[in-house]
Amino acid sequence: MNYTMIRSRPPAQRRELGDFVRSQRAKLKPSDVGLPSGARRRTPGLRREEAALLCGLSVTWYTWLEQGRDMSLSPSALARLASTLRLGRAERAYLFELAAKRDPEQGGGETDAVPPGVLACVGLIAAPAYLLDRTWTARSWNAPAEHLFIGWLDGSGDKNLLRYIFLEPSARSLIRDYEKRSRRVVAEFRADVSAYLNDPAIRRLIAELSERSEAFRRYWHERVVLGREGGERTFHHLKDGFLRYEQVTFALMGHPDLKLTMLLES
Repeated sequence: MNYTMIRSRPPAQRRELGDFVRSQRAKLKPSDVGLPSGARRRTPGLRREEAALLCGLSVTWYTWLEQGRDMSLSPSALARLASTLRLGRAERAYLFELAAKRDPEQGGGETDAVPPGVLACVGLIAAPAYLLDRTWTARSWNAPAEHLFIGWLDGSGDKNLLRYIFLEPSARSLIRDYEKRSRRVVAEFRADVSAYLNDPAIRRLIAELSERSEAFRRYWHERVVLGREGGERTFHHLKDGFLRYEQVTFALMGHPDLKLTMLLES
């Protein structure tokens, strides 16, 4: 079935979803979707019947959607609706957020390119800072981070944070309270990639780490889920000795796959 009756979303959210879909339908001309203009129309945009036909829904259910009825479309039906309405990236994300559904295309392609301005900004930060993509691979980092993370950001090797923590021996020496931190990292990674578990790169990474690291395999199968949060981070640096930082992490506006982490002196 493409749609079911549920009672999970607040009325205001359902109304906003209906109003949003109706407003997007009104922006489309018949010629935009390959339909003849025909006779003069009383209202702008596509008719409900036309939009329903194009996205494979019954007129009744499409009407209920725009009326804010207590119903839910499947992710595949929402994807067809987004395609029919010619939604942009932000509009599509808004549609799925209002419908409380996960976009089936989220995480299906290559990791987005990092905007040059973002790359430049990371280098200007005084504290150790690095930018992770959705596979938790560092895409950019500054000199203080390179100095701190010996064995990860200081050479020409692999820049994936999880491979560093679980496969690089120097990580165990650098990260204080290693067992607790590494277990939490896996729980945070599980929460972070929940929307991307069908992504081939994510699946390959999990399979590789499960095969090469007994600790990662054990933590992953515990299925603990924790939000990525800041807080105190301590290290025993080979050159600088004991170091204490306060970690803060930001998601980049318009680039949900990218996370900027900074380690501030505390």
